[in-house]
Amino acid sequence: MDLEWVDDLEQFGDVGSLDDNVESFLSNDDGDPRDIFAALKRSPAEPSPAVSKGFTFSEVNCWRTSNSKIVCCHFSSDGKILASAGHEKKAVLWNMENFQTQYTPEEHALIITDVRFRPNSSQLATSSFDRTIKLWNAADPGFSLHTFTGHNGQVTSLDFHPKKTDLLCSCDGSGEIRYWNVTQFACLRAIKGGSAQVRFQPHVGQFLAAAAENVVSIFDIETHGKKYTLQGHNTDVQSVCWDNNGEYIASVSQDLVKVWSMSTGDCIYELSSNGNKFHSCVFHPSYSNLLVIGGYQSLEVWNMVKNQSLTVQAHEGLIAALAQSPVTGMIASASHDNSVKVWK
Repeated sequence: MDLEWVDDLEQFGDVGSLDDNVESFLSNDDGDPRDIFAALKRSPAEPSPAVSKGFTFSEVNCWRTSNSKIVCCHFSSDGKILASAGHEKKAVLWNMENFQTQYTPEEHALIITDVRFRPNSSQLATSSFDRTIKLWNAADPGFSLHTFTGHNGQVTSLDFHPKKTDLLCSCDGSGEIRYWNVTQFACLRAIKGGSAQVRFQPHVGQFLAAAAENVVSIFDIETHGKKYTLQGHNTDVQSVCWDNNGEYIASVSQDLVKVWSMSTGDCIYELSSNGNKFHSCVFHPSYSNLLVIGGYQSLEVWNMVKNQSLTVQAHEGLIAALAQSPVTGMIASASHDNSVKVWK
């Protein structure tokens, strides 16, 4: 499915329904002239630099390198490398400039559950059901730099701090969160509160979001205290994601997605899955009012302000993970259909 704003905006005059749909879906009620949604409210006859650049959401590339489910993906800070991993127990590195691939030949003993790049670095880390975390260098992925042990449960997720880039956080199935120093190869501390996914707040990294069962906890990194307990999901939270400014966080369960304000801790938007089992989410890298949600086979591109969504048929299985690059504007989807796709 392809939603596109063309440079010749007068073409919309000949297709009234498309004009109405695009304006309705992508308009912003707050009227901020700097925002693409507000710009769309202008008459098509009025040239707008933001609109004339065009907006698309279409498939750029698709890779299928194994016969195993892919469950996680992440872009490097510069957007030049996409890492993916899953049931094959090894990470795959995709060069986004020439679309060539590299593997990490050294494997985890069990499936990889999460992969994250160290900010502004070629290093990346993988977590696994084998209860370990491995550190790699994408520039030389032939061997792991270190294997972190200490979790008593299957490690389900991990993330690097955006500023203190030697700080790595992980969680396991027993609900334990561990903080690691990846330079000293040491565990700094362990707390309870996360079993499904952990994600640091972008840029500042003041907060850590941790999902466990149907609750998302927001921890203060400095005080180690809990700032918010975000409740309202009836089933387990599968995924959480921050907007690029760290002002909002989205949480996804099979039947519902909620968006929370970090200034108040309140839920400000929510969307029912209407039968399509939601699993993953990511904020659009270029349009802050759009949340992309991965479900079974399809993506939902949801305008939170207008509460309107577009359904994009994307995969042949569950879309287990989504990633985005603010540098390139790309979105990646990893699926149980054994493929990774890139969208823009």
